[in-house]
Amino acid sequence: MNKLLVWYGELTTQQNLTKRGLFFLGAGMLWLMAFLVLPGLVLIVVSFATRGAYGQLEWLFTIENYKRLAGFSLFGWTADYIMIVFRSVWVALITTLISVVLSYPLSFFISARPERTRYLWLTLVIIPFWTNMVIRTYAWFLILAPELPLAKLASYFGLIPAGSPLYPNSFAVYLGMVSMFLPFVTLPLYASVERLDWTLVEAAQDLYASRVRVFSQAILPQTLPGLSVGIILTFVPAMGMFVVPDLLGGAKYMLVGNLIQQQFGASRDWPFGAALSFLLMYVTFFAIALRALWAGRRQSGAAA
Repeated sequence: MNKLLVWYGELTTQQNLTKRGLFFLGAGMLWLMAFLVLPGLVLIVVSFATRGAYGQLEWLFTIENYKRLAGFSLFGWTADYIMIVFRSVWVALITTLISVVLSYPLSFFISARPERTRYLWLTLVIIPFWTNMVIRTYAWFLILAPELPLAKLASYFGLIPAGSPLYPNSFAVYLGMVSMFLPFVTLPLYASVERLDWTLVEAAQDLYASRVRVFSQAILPQTLPGLSVGIILTFVPAMGMFVVPDLLGGAKYMLVGNLIQQQFGASRDWPFGAALSFLLMYVTFFAIALRALWAGRRQSGAAA
C-alpha cells in the first residue's frame, strides 16, 4: 500500500509523484532527442561519409573530412582551414570582450534608473530582437555609407579613400557583431547587478580599496554567474555567425559559419560541412561543460 504524502498542499502518493515526474521528464527528453540528439547523431554520421562526383552522399566511411579540416589534402598540408577556425575564434573573442566591456556600465546604468523608467531602458536593449538579423545587418550599410558622418570622418583622417563606405572590412564586421550580441551579455549581467549586495562594496570602500580592487573583489565575484552566461551566449553563436561577416566583411573575411554555408550550398560537400558543424557543436558542449564545472566548484566552495 502506497503511503500518502502531502505535496504542495496536494494529497498524493509516491507512485503518483513518480509517474508525474516521468511524464514531464519524458516530454523534455523527447524534445531533446528530436531537436538536438538525433540531428547531432545524423551530423556525426554524415561527417564520416564521402562526397560523390556530383555532390551526392556516398556511404563510404572515412576520416578524410577531419584530416582535411586539420589541413591535410592530396596536395600536402595547408593552414587555410585552420586559419579560418582561428580567425573565427579571434572574432568571437573580441566580440565577447567588447560586449562585456560595454555591458557592465550599461547594466549599472539601467539598474540605477528609477523603477518607472527602468523597464523602458530594458525594452530599448531588447528592441533589436524584434527585427530580423539580416535587416539589422543591412541597416549598417546605410549607417556606414559614404554620405554619412562615420565614413566622412574616416575619410578625413585618411583611413579610407574619399567617397568610399566603411565596408567591407574587419571594422564593419566587429561593429555588426557587437551590435548583434550586446543584448546577450547585457540582460544576464543586468540580472546579476540587480541582486548585487552593496554592503560588500561599501565595506571595500570603507577599507580604502581602490576602484579596481573594489570591482575585482566586491563586484566581479557577485556578477560572475550572469557574466558567464552572457559570455557563453555570445562566444558560441559568434563563432558560427555567417550573415554579418558575409555582408559586412565580403568574401575576403570568411569565418567558420561562412565556410559551413558554402559547403552545404554552392560546394555541395555535405560531409565536410558536417565535420565543420560538429567542430562548432564540440566547442558549444565544451563551453557548457566548463560553465557547469565552474558552477559546481563555486557551490562546493560556498558550502565549505
